[in-house]
Amino acid sequence: MEVPTLEQLKYPIGQANIPSTISEEQIKSWIGILEEFPAKLKALVTPLNDQQLDTPYRKDGWTVRQVVHHLADSHHHSYIRFKWTLTENNPTIKAYFEQHWAELHDSKSAPIDLSLNALASTHAKLVYFLKGVSNEELEQHFVHPETNAEVKLNTNIGIYAWHSQHHYAHIESLMRRKGWM
Repeated sequence: MEVPTLEQLKYPIGQANIPSTISEEQIKSWIGILEEFPAKLKALVTPLNDQQLDTPYRKDGWTVRQVVHHLADSHHHSYIRFKWTLTENNPTIKAYFEQHWAELHDSKSAPIDLSLNALASTHAKLVYFLKGVSNEELEQHFVHPETNAEVKLNTNIGIYAWHSQHHYAHIESLMRRKGWM
């Protein structure tokens, strides 16, 4: 078996590549990914034991447990960003230090069911919300404080569809390398 490079371990599906022009079909596809993701992730990680959950997906990377908790935290933030954007005028969102959050005791030791349930709930609300948002509303944006970049909501849907698949691939590729599947 070929040993993956650090870049392949960090970005098993490649880096996010969101087109500048986003079609309605693309939005529907991304929403579909978000809708299916919680159940897909749960099916992947539920069979793992604590030792497996506490295995990093790469050297100096997060454990599977930390990745699952990160997904719930990150996607909750994203949901809030969508709502801020549609209720405020070009809001500057609150960034958070995900590396620090991943080191907190709950991220390192809490049962993954807590985050799997939170992720399922957040995605159910997010998908319902997104299906009711107009194309014009999806053109609205928020400002990310770390880069001062304006992020359109339609772009953010793509970012979080990619983010779901990105971290799923981290876990799945670890499981394949370890022979856990």
